[in-house]
Amino acid sequence: MQKIDALIEETRNNMTICNACRYCEGFCPVFPAMERRRTFTPEDLKYLANLCHNCGECYYACQYAPPHEFAVNVPQSMAKLRVESYRQYAWPQPLARLFDRSGLLAALALAVGLTLILLIAIALNGDLSALVTTQHSGDFYALLPHNTMVVTFGSVSLFVLLALIMGMVRFWRESGEGVTGLGDAESWRQALKETFSLQHLHGQEEAGCTYPDAYHSHWRRRFHHFTFYGFMLSFAATVTGTIYHYVFGWQAPYDFISLPKLFGTLGGIGLLIGPAGLLYLKLVRDQDTADVRQMGMDVAFIVLLWLTGLTGLSLMLLRETSAMGVMLVVHLGVVMALFITMPYGKFVHGFYRLLAVYRNALERNRLDQ
Repeated sequence: MQKIDALIEETRNNMTICNACRYCEGFCPVFPAMERRRTFTPEDLKYLANLCHNCGECYYACQYAPPHEFAVNVPQSMAKLRVESYRQYAWPQPLARLFDRSGLLAALALAVGLTLILLIAIALNGDLSALVTTQHSGDFYALLPHNTMVVTFGSVSLFVLLALIMGMVRFWRESGEGVTGLGDAESWRQALKETFSLQHLHGQEEAGCTYPDAYHSHWRRRFHHFTFYGFMLSFAATVTGTIYHYVFGWQAPYDFISLPKLFGTLGGIGLLIGPAGLLYLKLVRDQDTADVRQMGMDVAFIVLLWLTGLTGLSLMLLRETSAMGVMLVVHLGVVMALFITMPYGKFVHGFYRLLAVYRNALERNRLDQ
């Protein structure tokens, strides 16, 4: 409790100084939102922390940044408070603690453990030798029955969805806006546009972020686009495959030119390029603007995304070979590990940031009325 209180006080001190200076008011949405407040409650500060995109431009422009005695470091204090908000809103909270430290090790251990569970399931269904035979090439359901896969991944997906919803409910409830505050269509239009275009990673005058260092660059935004839309295309592949199966009665495997395959291929490529680029930028970024304690959490999510793309594309390329069985089990283990960690790692920040961007649009529109 003392740790979070000290962090709240540090962030409040930064915002108080920034609110008096206002030099950075045109940099990003954090500063106009800050200027709408005279005092800063802990709830306000956590909202501003999730509104922050951690570009670092205010740090490099600040005359009160270290080594000044005021030691104002908005990106770093916001990053620290942001990860504390993840822990606070997580549901159920005990699971969140598993990924606080050694996030990469925990995520990889989970992926390996789930892969072993799938191997046991295949052994119970028949014979492990089926993993290395060409008899079932291309037929995933010969190894894992369709109903088994649906029940397993459906259960995990429902749990993850519930955990994400509970976290978002807790985040929004703390804002004090209430359920009625979520009903502004114009604010949602603005928030979705800003979020899906990554507008706030464009920087001032479309110059890009000061990331990974003090020089402006568009690479962070580009790699985010590859990652986000790669994930969405991979999800679209699953959805279209489900529609093919249940609506049209078309059984897998599907042709390469089918929508599930096209979406999956493009999504896999995006998940190879985007996470690899983001990991590189994260490793070379200016650590003065970062919270080094959450590196494990961030890297775990990035690595799981990259492995999802790699194993998915490998499975597609090797589906007609004897390696299909092994690649299927490894891919499913990685995907399930990614899903289970979603509500407790870096993935969840996208949902809280969307709500923060919406709240910012809501406040902005109220002033215009």
